[in-house]
Amino acid sequence: MKIISWNINGIRSLLGQNPSRKYDQVSRDNKLFAFIEQENPDIIMLQETKAEPEQIHPELRFPPGYVGYFNHSKARKGYSGVVTYSKIEAIRSAKSIGIDIFDIEGRVSETEFKDFVLFNIYFPNGTSGMNRVEYKLEFYDALFNHVERVRATGKPIIISGDYNTAHFPIDLARPKENEDVSGFLPIEREKLDQIVNMGYVDTFRMFNNDGDNYTWWSQRGRARENNIGWRIDYHFVTDNFTNAVRNSYHMPDVHGSDHCPIVLEIDA
Repeated sequence: MKIISWNINGIRSLLGQNPSRKYDQVSRDNKLFAFIEQENPDIIMLQETKAEPEQIHPELRFPPGYVGYFNHSKARKGYSGVVTYSKIEAIRSAKSIGIDIFDIEGRVSETEFKDFVLFNIYFPNGTSGMNRVEYKLEFYDALFNHVERVRATGKPIIISGDYNTAHFPIDLARPKENEDVSGFLPIEREKLDQIVNMGYVDTFRMFNNDGDNYTWWSQRGRARENNIGWRIDYHFVTDNFTNAVRNSYHMPDVHGSDHCPIVLEIDA
């Protein structure tokens, strides 16, 4: 089974519903459906969709052959949001962790399948101030408290998405310059330490321990061309599922967002 996660920074642009612009080039190509057709994933999870389902043209709402599980921000339009597209209909789906201050931002899509429970998560960004860093840290705790309750059923769990945190110095190009920047603050990195200590495994590092592997690049200063990036998107799995993991890798050559897709291949 092939599972992809991708922060797309606006689904309507990637679908071609809203024209996208790069330099003086304007495009209305449906890059998302073309990517899905080419890669043929069993499941693809998207973050930062910035749209309610009703804001997407009906013919563009679902890729051919997929069902979709949407969540969107009720706090404000054009913000946050996730969708999980799957060839297989979920046994159960949910978009709440039971805490209003987090649920209102539409950051969670939970889907249960025969062999695992899948979480598609867009973790908060803390760059707009310490109040958002605190919100982000509280979200981490609330989410994983919820995940742990689901985990108690015994079914393996996958938690994928944009974590908005680089874990180790190897996970960003310029760690020294960013020690005081949200996304690499010690208090944020400690949350990933806690996740690992709870028995969740960063699948990318099961296969690749090299540097210069990033999933997000600033849109300023030719950062992507020079590979000045951060690894902030992850597929974590519970330690009782690592034997099923066959591969985990990035697709840095795929454009359309300031993030690249990340892939998890499993036996299921």
